[in-house]
Amino acid sequence: MMDTDVMVGTEVSSLKRARTPSPEVPNKMAPVKDLIEQNIKDNNVMVFSKSTCPFCKKVKELFKSLNVTFYALEIDLLDNGSTIQDKLKEMTEQRTVPNVFIHGKHIGGADATMKLHTDGKLMELIMPPSENYTYDLIVIGGGSGGLACSKEAAIIGKKVAVLDFVKPSPIGTTWGLGGTCVNVGCIPKKLMHQAAILGNLLQQVTIDKKGREGEMTAQHIVLATGLRPRYPDIPGAREYGITSDDLFSLENSPGKTVIIGASYVALECAGFLAGIKLDVTVLVRSILLRGFDQQMAELIGNDMISHGIKVKRPSIPTKIELIEEGTPRKLRVYYKHLDSGEEGSVECNTVMFAIGRDPCTQGIGLENVGVKLNPKNGKVIAGDNEQTSVPNIFGVGDIMDGKLELTPVAIQAGRLLARRLYGGQNELCDYVNVATTVFTPLEYGCIGLSEEDAIARFGEENVEVYHTNYQPLEYTVAKRDVSGCYAKLVCNKSDNERVVGFHVLGPNAGEVTQGYAVAIKLGATKKDFDRTIGIHPTVSEVSVSTVRFSLLYLRK
Repeated sequence: MMDTDVMVGTEVSSLKRARTPSPEVPNKMAPVKDLIEQNIKDNNVMVFSKSTCPFCKKVKELFKSLNVTFYALEIDLLDNGSTIQDKLKEMTEQRTVPNVFIHGKHIGGADATMKLHTDGKLMELIMPPSENYTYDLIVIGGGSGGLACSKEAAIIGKKVAVLDFVKPSPIGTTWGLGGTCVNVGCIPKKLMHQAAILGNLLQQVTIDKKGREGEMTAQHIVLATGLRPRYPDIPGAREYGITSDDLFSLENSPGKTVIIGASYVALECAGFLAGIKLDVTVLVRSILLRGFDQQMAELIGNDMISHGIKVKRPSIPTKIELIEEGTPRKLRVYYKHLDSGEEGSVECNTVMFAIGRDPCTQGIGLENVGVKLNPKNGKVIAGDNEQTSVPNIFGVGDIMDGKLELTPVAIQAGRLLARRLYGGQNELCDYVNVATTVFTPLEYGCIGLSEEDAIARFGEENVEVYHTNYQPLEYTVAKRDVSGCYAKLVCNKSDNERVVGFHVLGPNAGEVTQGYAVAIKLGATKKDFDRTIGIHPTVSEVSVSTVRFSLLYLRK
């Protein structure tokens, strides 16, 4: 039975750092045994080292990479260094360095220390469980990554608390556990698909919805507070605008809608609103789908325009004003065209912003305990093991700097983190070649590098692109326009034409893309794709029958 407390509506006011004694410089005149024992006693992690020893350097670099405070005594720089080494051999039966002690316990040398790290046991020794902790693990944030981590830790048998607090949007929208994806993101955008999963998860935990205040402690803390939508700094934005946080909670149809932004959230919402026959206008500052393959992004834009979506580009909003109360109310959005400088306006019933999201890392005391944030975006800086600048504080999900902002990624990172902390495992989350899909009217699935990124990484002369337009079988019945259905493989010619980018635009692209993720992760080449016999008639077979394409022709 899992032992998990979930505290809904609990706002974290502050994180506090536990005080630790500072190491003291040894007195060279003290008796050698006393000097050794005093250093072992005064330092949680003590390394007897030599400044020129490569094995000592390896161990010290390991502790640094783990953000572990340690004290290294370089005995080759001391007058009585050889005497210290002799005494260490007498005490531990080990003369070689490094000679490592953790909490007074002799660990051994470099091999023993590295093996503990490989087995996932080193951090357990450095930060052993304490009966003074109220919990083994505190997870701050009840989204997909936080719940995945907390559930996995609870399955292993740890006592876990999840603190979740959702700050209401400017129009008052809020929700319970599950984070953005379950409540106002992926799930409602996919017609509330599998919304019952959260209910099954919560059957085995206790929930406190009172929002009480108090103080609790834990051996480990996981930050999983996620992101919230950003509002532009223009008159009327917060008074009259909404975001995707609010869109699925509106009491009435949004009516004629203006969407500001070119992110996947903006285009997905524009697509399904137009699909239910609403009038939709999108204001785009510059490019569509920044970070995605731009040829594919332009094809998506063209398809959306063909569906009746009006795109004003490049344009930015300058002001929003209320022109008529009522249900629906009437708003006017003023905008400026960036190329011509001309100004215009459009009337609508709803204005939705999808211009990006900011991390929920402010106001919870991260600065009090020394957790480092990227000053440019406020995201948490961490290593490949999700460990922050504070050894016992970790982070998963969208708030992590340089990581993908995808729900499945947060879930995977959370599960693997819990297993490393408590399950004796050492597997890290692999953030490379993660499949994803943009659920626009014509779906776009991709894995790996865009064509632009591949050229930047490998050089234009080393990149070959294979492509094809295709006609889905189901389109022939309704005689639909098939000009937008397109697929391409981006290959690294200098590496046996390894496929480094997979892109498909068409119906069910998400279902098509998922299976190819395994092949791309395993290093599949174009020849591997050529050898694969497709299933006919399917959309997926197009990916194993693409033809050679000239990059020079594409650029013209």
